[in-house]
Amino acid sequence: MGVNKDGSYTGFIKVHFQLVRPITLPPPQSPTQEEYEHGRRLTRRTSFYLPKDAAKHLHISSQTRVRDVIEALLNKFTVVDNPSKFALFERTDRQNQVSMRKLSDDEHPLRLRLCAGPSEKVLSLVLKENETGDVNWDAFSFPELCNFLRILQREEEEHVRQIERRYARTRDMMKQAMARITAPA
Repeated sequence: MGVNKDGSYTGFIKVHFQLVRPITLPPPQSPTQEEYEHGRRLTRRTSFYLPKDAAKHLHISSQTRVRDVIEALLNKFTVVDNPSKFALFERTDRQNQVSMRKLSDDEHPLRLRLCAGPSEKVLSLVLKENETGDVNWDAFSFPELCNFLRILQREEEEHVRQIERRYARTRDMMKQAMARITAPA
């Protein structure tokens, strides 16, 4: 940790990722062989899920606000999603009771980290999706919305298959029971 002439200080924070939805990356900078052959540039984005145990260290100032931390994390991973989709949470573990508190945009994560001490069990910082209750569909790109529809369609199809299997098993059991009753003794 370093102290600046203006009284502010700098240090590292570790931010854990607990993202449920995929993140979106920009198209690759270098053209692919297909793009060379066809003479046009593709603008497809890539979406993928971050591993559950992903974490990132950031070197920040005591003046750095939560919104700046979120934007810096997204820039480090070159994520093109809207920063307002994400929120920074303070995770505390006291007497085996875990609690999460959403940090306001004006709070200073490095100050919180230093006041809590070195133990990540006392306080850790977690990046999650912004839980506003209502989904702001305008914040998603068209490909993301299409992906959501594909996922929902797959879930619906799987649910229908489960119901059909359950009714087929029940029908078979009923036929077997009827056969036992009507069979000559």
